[in-house]
Amino acid sequence: NMAAPSAPRPPRPRKEPQPLVIPRSAAEEQRLRLERLMRNPEKTVPIPEKLNEWAPRPPPEFVRDVMGSSAGAGSGEFHVYRHLRRREYQRQDFMDAMAEKQRLDEEFQKKLERNKMIAEEQTAKRRRKRQKLKEKKLQAKKNKLEQKKQEKEPGQSQEQDSSEDDDEDSKEEEEKEDNAEEPSFVMGR
Repeated sequence: NMAAPSAPRPPRPRKEPQPLVIPRSAAEEQRLRLERLMRNPEKTVPIPEKLNEWAPRPPPEFVRDVMGSSAGAGSGEFHVYRHLRRREYQRQDFMDAMAEKQRLDEEFQKKLERNKMIAEEQTAKRRRKRQKLKEKKLQAKKNKLEQKKQEKEPGQSQEQDSSEDDDEDSKEEEEKEDNAEEPSFVMGR
């Protein structure tokens, strides 16, 4: 097995040895870690996933060493009992904490729904109010345009019919204007 002569390999770039730096504080340790990460920005950084919450060991399905009722307990049985009791209390505390957490989550969700409903009602109420104002403005605009049309068209025919009606109308309008200028209350009486 004679190997054919291959092309010479290009020389590998040598890494410069990094000086050993012992961090003296937490900030310096963090700085060193960041520098090491930034030396090779293309390298992926492993981000640890969120750890699952701790849960107690479930109770055993089959208990093997059950103490008999005829014999007295030995000196070691107390410790076995103590561990079992501690584990069971821990399991019950965990179940109580989970039930409380679930209750609080449900209350929070109900509160969110209630707030959302209130906000939607307020929005709907304001929307109706805006719509009413919009309709009023449109109606007022239409009325104004109709009045202008009526003033132009029938006004010409009324002038031709009689001028007496105009005199009476102008007198009434003047009286109304005079009344409008009077103050609605008088001080000093």
